[in-house]
Amino acid sequence: MKYQSIYCCQNRPICKKTFNAMKDLKKKLINFELKIKKIYEKGKVKGPIHLSGGNESQLIKIFKKIRKNDWIISNWRSHYHAILHGISEKKILREILKGKSMSLNFKEHRFIASSIVAGGIPIGLGIALAIKRKRQKNRVFIFVGDMTFETGVFYEAYKYAKNFKLPIKFIVEDNGLSTNTPTKNAWSIISKKPNDIIHYKYKRKFPHHGTGSWVLF
Repeated sequence: MKYQSIYCCQNRPICKKTFNAMKDLKKKLINFELKIKKIYEKGKVKGPIHLSGGNESQLIKIFKKIRKNDWIISNWRSHYHAILHGISEKKILREILKGKSMSLNFKEHRFIASSIVAGGIPIGLGIALAIKRKRQKNRVFIFVGDMTFETGVFYEAYKYAKNFKLPIKFIVEDNGLSTNTPTKNAWSIISKKPNDIIHYKYKRKFPHHGTGSWVLF
């Protein structure tokens, strides 16, 4: 799915007010991760962290289509997803300080993240099935990387969701890496992206985990 220009009112091209709001939100996202970076390097975080960076604009556009009552199924790199879904930075920071950067979960905000590769996909599938059976109007958005996209779990869930017309949208965040190995080298053959998923590419700003200030194993 390719994104065109954002429109604000009466289908006119993006206005200055909307542009400035997006600029401020992008700055907010970047500043939060820089704050976590400083805290982590001071030894105040009790576990590994996975920082986001380089994909602010893409995510801001995607989350404009996501409603507050929709479910977000994220992964180990979830800080941006949580902020854009309306969860307070204070609440997110509190969980990160507990060592839960990789597993931010806020059921009251319909937000679940899993540090297991493809671990959130079956959960999101189950939520979507429940939504359909209850005839509710909300949806499920599942965020995966290009590594997870190549797994069997993804394709089983994708086919099931498509066959049973579940209210799910899959988003593939493609940084070209499977942890630290180029995805093309790890999988040899890269699968074609289905037309009904959202797929975007970006260059990773931070290492797979940590801040890049120390040796990465």
